[in-house]
Amino acid sequence: MNTALSATETIASPFIEASSPHVMNTYGRVPIALSHGQGCRVWDVNGKSYLDALGGIAVNTLGHNHPKLVPALQDQLAKIIHSSNYYHVPHQEVLAKKLVELSGMSNVFFCSTGLEANEAALKLARKFGHDKGIARPEIVVYEKAFHGRSIATLSATGNPKIQAGFGPLVEGFIRVPLNDIERLKQATEGNPNVVAVFFEAIQGEGGVNPMHLDYLKAVRQLCDERDWLLMIDEVQCGMGRTGKWFAHQWAGIKPDVMPLAKGLGSGVPVGAVVAGPRAAHIFQPGNHGTTFGGNPLAMRAGVETIRIMEEEGLLANAARVGAHLAGALAQALAAELATKAVKEIRGQGLMLGIELAQPCSALVQQCADKGLLISVTADSVVRLLPPLIMTTVEADEVVSILCPLIKQLLLDAA
Repeated sequence: MNTALSATETIASPFIEASSPHVMNTYGRVPIALSHGQGCRVWDVNGKSYLDALGGIAVNTLGHNHPKLVPALQDQLAKIIHSSNYYHVPHQEVLAKKLVELSGMSNVFFCSTGLEANEAALKLARKFGHDKGIARPEIVVYEKAFHGRSIATLSATGNPKIQAGFGPLVEGFIRVPLNDIERLKQATEGNPNVVAVFFEAIQGEGGVNPMHLDYLKAVRQLCDERDWLLMIDEVQCGMGRTGKWFAHQWAGIKPDVMPLAKGLGSGVPVGAVVAGPRAAHIFQPGNHGTTFGGNPLAMRAGVETIRIMEEEGLLANAARVGAHLAGALAQALAAELATKAVKEIRGQGLMLGIELAQPCSALVQQCADKGLLISVTADSVVRLLPPLIMTTVEADEVVSILCPLIKQLLLDAA
């Protein structure tokens, strides 16, 4: 019996299965199947609409069905989707040149995901050390960090829960707390094997924890003094999300290595490692590679995403709407902030976290029931990562749905 779907066949509605018997059980999914979207809204297969305040976890930079992006991707699909890095891909050079221009760095390697970008950064750091004669290079990483789920990036990650069951972890990491330059100096003092410091400018999965601007500057200075690579993971907080192209730019510094992904392709998988002069020529032919990375469709998506962001002023929009949203949340939750039932509202631009004094994962389903998509990370932090096209009206709608549910959750627990 032929069970394949035809080109015109759709998934049966209503969608009621919470999970599929054929898909590996790796996600605790909300029982929703999305059908289509427009702007900051999506619809499920039953016709219910939702305001998307998650943006595919910071991926859907331009929202859904953007009128400039979709025709460009359709045009590319009709030309060539994939060729191979055996051959030159013209849009690789176009996108690389643009990323170099925006970052002030010098060279780019393209891959497909943030995990791949971070893995490449770790390899760069190790080869940087080996090229200097260091046999066992060590990399400084951080508490609460998240860099991916491969064995190496999992080892760099600072979450014992997701490391459990996958040991032995990769050696060569030194873990330090956030925003404490003295602890960093103490942890590395007299260690000739240190080659790099690696962190997220704003931690995402760890609870939307920003690195302080003075700390960023101090680490940059320390790396210069000790000939270490400064590697800043901008996978989630980059690509305009905070109101600058890259979150570290608020501190006026440049890293030596910068992994990117998520929002770079507005939903088409694109990853990149942007390197400055100290790291740009560490890799040579044969040192690293990828099958899908840098393919023509992905490169067109990256080029068009940046073009549209510039044309529509989305960095300024992220800063303006993000400040409005943060202010509206603080006003609506003023009483809870005063009693510390809500510990803090933090982040920048359209990357915001609301930390509660108790676990709040139930809010994900409760918000979905009311037509709002969010996530909860680090058990007690509501995370908002909407498309960068969000308006202040839509931001107010987020507040009107989310804050009463937070208040009720806190009241029920009292």
